[in-house]
Amino acid sequence: MTTRIRRKKSTLTELKIAVIGAPSVGKSALIVRFLTKRYIGEYDHQTENRYKHEAMVDGEPVLFEILDTCPKAEDEYPNAAELVQWADGLLLVYSITDRKSFNYIRRAKSDLQSDTPVQLCANKVDMVHLRQVSRDEGEILAKDFECKFSEVSAADHVDQVAEVFNELCKEVLASKRKSKQSLLERMLGGARPYSRGKSDSNLPKD
Repeated sequence: MTTRIRRKKSTLTELKIAVIGAPSVGKSALIVRFLTKRYIGEYDHQTENRYKHEAMVDGEPVLFEILDTCPKAEDEYPNAAELVQWADGLLLVYSITDRKSFNYIRRAKSDLQSDTPVQLCANKVDMVHLRQVSRDEGEILAKDFECKFSEVSAADHVDQVAEVFNELCKEVLASKRKSKQSLLERMLGGARPYSRGKSDSNLPKD
């Protein structure tokens, strides 16, 4: 008789990431590079897309749900209230070859005032000869946002693109753990220690 050992099913941590940026900065190319390690240069999205992807981050299984926002114009911004409510983390993307896309991120972030973890990513460093936004400017903006900053190329980089998503994932996980700890501390702090009162027999009698 063969005895089967039932393996405990791994519990996936589910994380929702919204990728935000002006048209044509390479949001979809970055996402697909992360999901498949392949590079596809041309996209013709008319609506936003959502992708799901399982990955190991620091030995922990994570199910990513990634929202690829799709503004139709440079002056069209995502619904901040809906994004902040939905997303666990925000990846803000601009192109180093397009200063308007850099300014777009400034405006988009001002609408997204929340405690949601953020990471700033500059794409298209393979086109450095067309650079309009310096690395220093990106680093200064990241300091303003109080977030991490990376310059990558969806066309040329595989590991670096994956690292962008993984780092944001780690920050989200750390934020979730901190929130749980704070909630636990508030709950414990609100519970008063039990104090045994005097019995009636010990009270002075009339």
